[in-house]
Amino acid sequence: MAGSSHGHTPAAWTGVTIAFIGFCVSGAFMVMAQPAGFWAGMGVVVLGGVVGWIMSAMGMGQPKDAHKALLMTQERETAAVEG
Repeated sequence: MAGSSHGHTPAAWTGVTIAFIGFCVSGAFMVMAQPAGFWAGMGVVVLGGVVGWIMSAMGMGQPKDAHKALLMTQERETAAVEG
């Protein structure tokens, strides 16, 4: 997975960062027994997914054909080593 650049985009980083903050907020409010704060944090988690999806749709995510190009490159390298 390290060679595929999976998740190495502004959309992925932003979405995950926002979701992580939401999980931290939810966890803190869960420990404090404050249901409203917990659900507000879960709302931030959902917001992170929405923001990541919107940014990806705006072109800040990984291109759709990037995975196919990577597979073709890996197949060529494997064929060169074997042949």
